[in-house]
Amino acid sequence: MARSDLPKYTVPSLTPEDGAKVAAILQQRLVALNDLQLTLKHIHWNVVGPHFIAVHEMIDPQVDAVRLMVDAIAERIATLGVAPVGTPGALVAARTWDDYSIGRASTIEHLGALDQVYVGVITEHRKAAEETEELDTVTNDLLVGHLHELELFHWFVRAHLESSGGALSTADATSEKEAAASAEDEAKAEA
Repeated sequence: MARSDLPKYTVPSLTPEDGAKVAAILQQRLVALNDLQLTLKHIHWNVVGPHFIAVHEMIDPQVDAVRLMVDAIAERIATLGVAPVGTPGALVAARTWDDYSIGRASTIEHLGALDQVYVGVITEHRKAAEETEELDTVTNDLLVGHLHELELFHWFVRAHLESSGGALSTADATSEKEAAASAEDEAKAEA
């Protein structure tokens, strides 16, 4: 990173280089969580079927919590002396994953796809927490706190995808469309 790209200030005890490095890690989490809250709202609007109201109402608190995470991350980036970037164009340009691809579909299809979304978000959030562990304990604490909530929400989703024997209908899926189809097939087989 060029000296001119470094923040003019950062938090006490961090160098401008470390502040910039932590802010860059957080910027990617800001992109991911902004994308997640939009995806959750999209699911909220597009679920149909017999379990509509349960899933519709389960999703809104997740949207609200993720929006708070977005705000906390953006404010931490600013605290580190870097400008957080949260515009739609920046989000799309920085995304390293495909857009959520399920439209109007059954609750179980959306939950199957959402399982994959959460796997990706949580995996990358854990990596960010590990990367900040030695650099900045405050940022690391923020990310670990988010992981607690994200993993809880993921469990809520997976509870709908788990058989009474503990098997997860999306266990072998590698994409959200595959997970949606697996969840739907398993639900039909159990019906």
